[in-house]
Amino acid sequence: MLVGYGRVSSTSQSLDIQHEALSQAGCEKVFSEKMSGRSAADREQLALALDFVREGDTLCVTRLDRLARSVADLHRIIEKLTAKGVAFRCLSQSGVDTDSSTGRLMLAVLGAVAAFENDIRRERQMEGVAKAKLRGAYRGRPPSIRPEDVQELRAQGLGATEIAKRLNIGRASVYRALAA
Repeated sequence: MLVGYGRVSSTSQSLDIQHEALSQAGCEKVFSEKMSGRSAADREQLALALDFVREGDTLCVTRLDRLARSVADLHRIIEKLTAKGVAFRCLSQSGVDTDSSTGRLMLAVLGAVAAFENDIRRERQMEGVAKAKLRGAYRGRPPSIRPEDVQELRAQGLGATEIAKRLNIGRASVYRALAA
């Protein structure tokens, strides 16, 4: 069985092109999500796809960077697939698969290139932030909570868990606000 996986990085992007390509390739089941590709750890649909595939299946993606942005994540995913007896194929980058030694080599090389591109993009972003800070144009994300609100609720006798629920924040944020 061919199983597809599609991913875009933001909610404003569309999965339609990937869904169409995966469908045309013969994928009977497609898992997709709108999540950052920096880490495979938090991608629920990827985890479901990896659980779903069985020995003899093939997991397909349209492009390698839809599956993983880091070489470490790519290797972990491929190892998991290989251990289950599941093949891997990249539709738009022919020859990138786990069916041959050449395909596995291409997989490793393109994975390294994707990680390199991600690192460069992050470096450029950090350079831009540093320049903006020097100009005084970057002040960071505005605070999401007011410490006064946390302290006021604490003064009313509420515990950290209840304060977190009422303000829709994490308990760690409550403790940081109380310590400030």
